[in-house]
Amino acid sequence: MAMGKRGNRQRQEELWVASDRIVETPGHAFYIRLEHLLTAHHFDQRVEHLCRRFYTGPLGQPSLPPGVYFRCLLLGYFEGLDSERGIAWRVADSLSLRKFLGYGVDERTPDHSTISRTRRLLWTSTHQTVFRWVLARLKEEGLLTGKTIGIDATTLAANAAMRSIVRRDTGATYEAYLTTLAQAAGIETPTREALARFDRKRKKKGSNKDWQSPADPDARITKMKDGRTHLAHKAEHAVDLSSGALLAITLQAADLGDTTTVYATLSAADDAAAAADVETIDEVVLDKGYHSGEVLVALSEMRVRSYVPEPQRPRRRWNGEGKAEEQRQVYANRRRIRGPRNKRLQAKRAELNARSNAHLYETGRMRRVHLRGRENILKRLLIHAAGFNLALILRTRYGVGTPRGRQGLSVRSFWHGWPTTLASRRLVIAMQRFISTLQSIWLREVRVSHRPVTA
Repeated sequence: MAMGKRGNRQRQEELWVASDRIVETPGHAFYIRLEHLLTAHHFDQRVEHLCRRFYTGPLGQPSLPPGVYFRCLLLGYFEGLDSERGIAWRVADSLSLRKFLGYGVDERTPDHSTISRTRRLLWTSTHQTVFRWVLARLKEEGLLTGKTIGIDATTLAANAAMRSIVRRDTGATYEAYLTTLAQAAGIETPTREALARFDRKRKKKGSNKDWQSPADPDARITKMKDGRTHLAHKAEHAVDLSSGALLAITLQAADLGDTTTVYATLSAADDAAAAADVETIDEVVLDKGYHSGEVLVALSEMRVRSYVPEPQRPRRRWNGEGKAEEQRQVYANRRRIRGPRNKRLQAKRAELNARSNAHLYETGRMRRVHLRGRENILKRLLIHAAGFNLALILRTRYGVGTPRGRQGLSVRSFWHGWPTTLASRRLVIAMQRFISTLQSIWLREVRVSHRPVTA
């Protein structure tokens, strides 16, 4: 058989192509299963009825159907696409994603401006309703109890630069304001190096009370995980510790402390549990950043049992009016965190909250947002969280919850279903872990055997 050569493949495309000559792709197995799940629960009819108020009659340019719009945002989560421009390009380039959205090879896929405009027009409450619709599906699958939740927060880098901040009172830029201070201190013609040295000696120079970003006024100056200062937003998760499902997500100002933002997240989790018709929240597990006498009293009034580690502090003097109840709740929480149940719950909280953060912000590529305004960012976060919860259903049914996770299974095992009984599922998972352990041991032995011997 002669070897084929690429040669010069540039040729004149035919004006008309017969439909039977068009290459038909099999589609992505993961998205086919996801489409079956959405279709079985009438997702398109639900969101079309939900968004009917935002659409007019037959006049005007054809708009983006609600089902297509929400699927595009789900693709942003599953494919790790951080911008709507990237979502539009990926959909136009992939035949399997075209099939998932319902577009043929002869149809034009949505432009990024159409996705952005649709997002701006739809309310945040509409995205919240879609998120809670997914929670109801979790409840039907038996994956949501809501009895014990863990709350944790993280920061997201805003789409704004620190060098662009201006004074809230005068609107002066940071460099102009610094030049005025340097001239008042006796430096007549300050250079950049002189301004840098002068600014290095100043204290409390990045206060959110004095400065704001003109591009994103909702962003706040804060210290990120890596220690650097950025304009950022604060996302807070409430995770069901029985299944790892994301029960609620809120986006708040990054300069607010954990003891301030926990109330909004707990209220959102309580509303979501009521909407999904699950058990009321009985226990909440937090880290030591949430420890406060006021928080513990508020949780007690809500009839929620708290597990909050106590940070290293000097011994308190419980003097003053209204401190008796605060003292009682602090001591009760101290007794609970010394028990073995607290250790189990804290380990679960650390695992499951970190998992949701990793999926939404690392592999989901939302650690640095490309949108501006808290409402716009929250809309995408809600659909990302809905995709995270849909992945739990798919992982329970078929053993995979992401498109890349599909690569670890054989085609036969994926298409012919996952073991139906819980014992069979546990057996298959244990076998997979055993095989991966053997592979890691073999790779370690290979590295040791090939290591050069030094004299």
